[in-house]
Amino acid sequence: MHKIKFYIAILIFIAQSSISMAQQQNNTYVSFSKNERELIGNSAEKMEVYQTTDEKQLHVLQQPSDTVDPKDPLLAILAKRMLATVQDEAHPGVGIAAPQVGINKKLIWVQRFDKSGQPFEAYINPKIVWRSTLIRTGAEGCLSIPDRREEVERHYAIRIQYANLNGEQKEENVEGFTAVIFQHEIDHLLGILFPDRLDEQKTNPSQPIVGNPKFSAKENAPRL
Repeated sequence: MHKIKFYIAILIFIAQSSISMAQQQNNTYVSFSKNERELIGNSAEKMEVYQTTDEKQLHVLQQPSDTVDPKDPLLAILAKRMLATVQDEAHPGVGIAAPQVGINKKLIWVQRFDKSGQPFEAYINPKIVWRSTLIRTGAEGCLSIPDRREEVERHYAIRIQYANLNGEQKEENVEGFTAVIFQHEIDHLLGILFPDRLDEQKTNPSQPIVGNPKFSAKENAPRL
């Protein structure tokens, strides 16, 4: 009987150790490189937006980004400079990802058109954990791809997990055009550019909804 309890205890210990190791692997943070630290600097000025027309910059844009520690003090500086970049009056955007300023770390800004005042908000280590089967098609451009706009298919609704600038872990559902921006910017963190999605659409086309269903909206809908 004692031997059985002993073996059970060993199995529980191994299981707990495996779970702990898996959690640590999921939260493995990569520090900023020397080159990235130099790019970030210590100012609040806008940064250069990397372009696909430059071979070296394209290489950065096509690389997957690393998970970053939400408590890293450099994040606040990088976030401030990225916001100044995406809000540049000469070349404004609705979202920006760290690779677009030469930093392969998981940080994005998204303009929340689904919120009052349409604010820009920062998201650290964002990931999509659910996607709707419903697809929307709309025109997209990119600050890193000059003079090109294409019709891109995106999931109408998604569920995202992320940390905010206070280091708090969050999860929420997003839909519509704001969900499109999230998908576009998170693609950047994976080294994916929107023309890559066009190639994907050709090989795996979506199916139209049959019957022309009617969509509508209702204000003051009852809460269930």
